[in-house]
Amino acid sequence: MERRKFLKYAAASGASFNFASCTSNDNKSGFQDEISPIVSPVTTNEPLKVGFVYLGTVDDYGWTYAHDLGRREMEATLQGKLRSTFVENVREGVDIQGVIRQLAMEGNKLIFTTSLLHMNATLKVASYYKNVFFEHCSGYKRAANVSTYFARFEEPRYLTGMIAGKMTKSNIIGFIGAYPIPEVIRGISAFTQGLKLTNPQAKVKVMWVQSWYEPAKEREAAQALVDLGADVLTQHTDSLAPIQIAGEKGIYAFGYNTDMSRLSHKALLTSVINHWGKYYIQRANDVINRTWKSQAVWDGIAKGMVDIAPLNPVIPQDVQQLVMAKRQQFINGTANPFDGPVKDQTGTIRVPQGEILSDKEQLAMNWYVEGIEGSIPEKK
Repeated sequence: MERRKFLKYAAASGASFNFASCTSNDNKSGFQDEISPIVSPVTTNEPLKVGFVYLGTVDDYGWTYAHDLGRREMEATLQGKLRSTFVENVREGVDIQGVIRQLAMEGNKLIFTTSLLHMNATLKVASYYKNVFFEHCSGYKRAANVSTYFARFEEPRYLTGMIAGKMTKSNIIGFIGAYPIPEVIRGISAFTQGLKLTNPQAKVKVMWVQSWYEPAKEREAAQALVDLGADVLTQHTDSLAPIQIAGEKGIYAFGYNTDMSRLSHKALLTSVINHWGKYYIQRANDVINRTWKSQAVWDGIAKGMVDIAPLNPVIPQDVQQLVMAKRQQFINGTANPFDGPVKDQTGTIRVPQGEILSDKEQLAMNWYVEGIEGSIPEKK
């Protein structure tokens, strides 16, 4: 993999990030109506150029690493049909519009932007480059040449909560959260719903780090949760730090984004994992075949966009069977992480028996379910 500094925009923004050009060897469940298709700009036999904009670095072993695994799978599967490029560390303080615009100017006809932070910049650039297709991960704004995609992390979150309920001895679970936004609140709540199913006495304590990837802060939060009595840790952040703390303290943890068992086989019970490759292959083929159209995708375990990693053998067999049975229900569509009754922290029923929390309500979730201690802070 050859890298070079993307100096023009680093100088303009005062931030640093890397630009890399790589050739690697290494149906829809949406929540918006489709937008009418537009004609593909691919009219030659030249390989399709595909650009990716990453929030973090490809070696974070978390969110960005998972997206890059998907990019590499896409290249390997469509070898000879496309070439891909990525820009790392496109976060606060970076000229995001400038980065996306540069990828379009360099001839990338399909551009993936992979953070909610990139949403408005993606829409803005797309309004000028109408013959370029844009795919935005985790956002909700679309246009004729802009699609959105995301994964139902709530399903594997629920499964890890079930495991935590059976593995804890202190009945205190520590959760490290990035930002108090609906995506993260929804994940904490889904985890707690699974926890209550297997252990109604267990409680979840949350520490917020106000960052997606900051190992020092994540480590500090994990230590604070251990000091509060947590003997199982989980996270909605991107570094390995919480799992490292769990390994050092002799307690359990769950990974996030990718299978992190390489770090600590003893501490790690399983991981909530993302599979972006299948989607990237599909959308690249749609452009190549001139069938691309704007859509909103929100897929779960059934479509292979998320799952849990192989379970640690330390988990008792009866617990593993219970978890896999619930996983199959998610696949069959006979269960939902927010099946009623669902109560909030005050004991008020938010979802009655026989109903589920709607997609619209999940996407705007700003309240904790029963079993989570503390209050939701404002996003800094």
